[in-house]
Amino acid sequence: MSDLFARQEPEAPLAERMRPRTLDEVAGQQHLLGPGKPLRLAFEAGKPHSMILWGPPGVGKTTLARLMADAFDAEFIAVSAVLSGVKEIREAVARAEAVLQQSGRRTILFVDEVHRFNKAQQDAFLPFVEQGLITFIGATTENPSFEVNSALLSRAAVYVLQPLDDAALSGLVDRAIHKSLFSFNITDSARDSLVAAADGDARRLLNLLEQVATAAGQAGRSEVDEVFVSGTLAQLLRRFDKGGDAFYDQISALHKSVRGSAPDAALYWLARMLDGGADPLYIGRRLVRMAAEDIGLADVRALRMALDACETYERLGSPEGELALAEAVLYLSVAAKSNAAYVAWNRARELVSGDRSRPVPPQLRNAPTRLMKDLGHGRDYRYAHDEQGAYAAGENYFPEGLAPKPFYEPTARGLEAKIGERLEALRKRREDGER
Repeated sequence: MSDLFARQEPEAPLAERMRPRTLDEVAGQQHLLGPGKPLRLAFEAGKPHSMILWGPPGVGKTTLARLMADAFDAEFIAVSAVLSGVKEIREAVARAEAVLQQSGRRTILFVDEVHRFNKAQQDAFLPFVEQGLITFIGATTENPSFEVNSALLSRAAVYVLQPLDDAALSGLVDRAIHKSLFSFNITDSARDSLVAAADGDARRLLNLLEQVATAAGQAGRSEVDEVFVSGTLAQLLRRFDKGGDAFYDQISALHKSVRGSAPDAALYWLARMLDGGADPLYIGRRLVRMAAEDIGLADVRALRMALDACETYERLGSPEGELALAEAVLYLSVAAKSNAAYVAWNRARELVSGDRSRPVPPQLRNAPTRLMKDLGHGRDYRYAHDEQGAYAAGENYFPEGLAPKPFYEPTARGLEAKIGERLEALRKRREDGER
C-alpha cells in the first residue's frame, strides 16, 4: 500500500526547468557570449574573475553565475541582498574557507540585487576578493556606477546584459515545446502575443507560457491561437477594461497616441491602464522608449522628462507619482517628433552585423604608451578644436576602405531642423576640402 502521507516534491516551475545547462543554451546576450566576446573568452580561459552583471530582470544574470561555477568546478554560494546582511556574508566566507581547506576548490559568491547592500556590507567582501578566497559576482538592475562602491567596482569587471529581443524570446517558446514540455501546438500569432507580453524578460515569458499551458490543458485544446492567448493573458495580466482587451493592446494605443501627437487620447489610455491596475513603472519604462524612439533629437528634453517621471513615481508612489507620468505623457505627445535617431541606429547595426571587423585607422587609435606611439597610433590625427570652427574638414572617421555612410538624416522638425542646417554646412565644407 502506498504511503498516503509520503512527501511529494512539487514540480519545479517552467522557468527553472528551462534554465540553461550550457553556455550555448543561454538566450540572447551575444554581445557578451558570442565567439570572441568577453564572457565567452572568460569561460574558455578557465580563469574566473570578479564581475558585476548589470541588466533588467529575466535576462540571465543568475544563470550565468551558475554556469560559471559549473565551468570552473567551483563551489556556488548565492546570497540575496534583499534578505541578507553582514552575518550571512560572514557565513558565506566561512563556508568558502571550509571548502578550500577540504577540497581545494574555489568559491563563487553570487550576490543578487547587490545594490541593496549598504557601503559597510559591500566593503565586507573586499578583503576576501583581494585574497582570492572568493570570486565575487554581483547582479544588479541598477547602474553600478551609482549603486556599487567604487572600491568593489574597481575590483570587478562590469558586464551589461540587454533585454531579450523578440527572436530570442520566440526561440525560448519553441525550445519549451520542442522538449515536449507541453502537448499542444502554438500559432505564430499566439507566440508573438506571448513575446510582446514578456517585454524582454525570459522568466516572465516562461511563467506566462506555463500559465497558458495550464489553461489549454483545462480547456482540452491541442492548439493555442492568438485569441486563446489573449483571453488567458487578459485574466493573468489584469484586464484593463471590461471588454477584455489585453494590456499590450492598450500600451500600444498609448504609444501610438503619443507618436500621433494626440495628448488627450494619450491621457485617456494612461488613465485606463492605471485605473485597471497596470504597473505604473512599466508604463514609465515605455515612456522612456517613446522618447528615444519617436522624439529623439527633435526635442532632447523629452528623454529626461520621461526618466524624471519614473524617478518621481519611485519616490512618491501612487497616487501622487501618477501626476508625473501624466505630465510626461502630455509633454511627449506635444513634442516635435522624429525617428531619425532610431532609423540611423538600425542602419548602423545592420551594416556592422553584416560586415567584417575592420581595423581602427591608425590616426584614430589610442596611444597611451611610447610603444604605441612608435607603432604609429594617433599619428597625423587632426585635433578638431585646433581647426576653424572646431571641425577638421575632409577628415575621415570611418575605417579604411569603408565609404562614409549617411546613417543619420535629421528631420526638419524641432531641434533637428537646426541640426540638419549644421550638418549641411559641415558637408559643404567637407566637399570643398576646406581646412
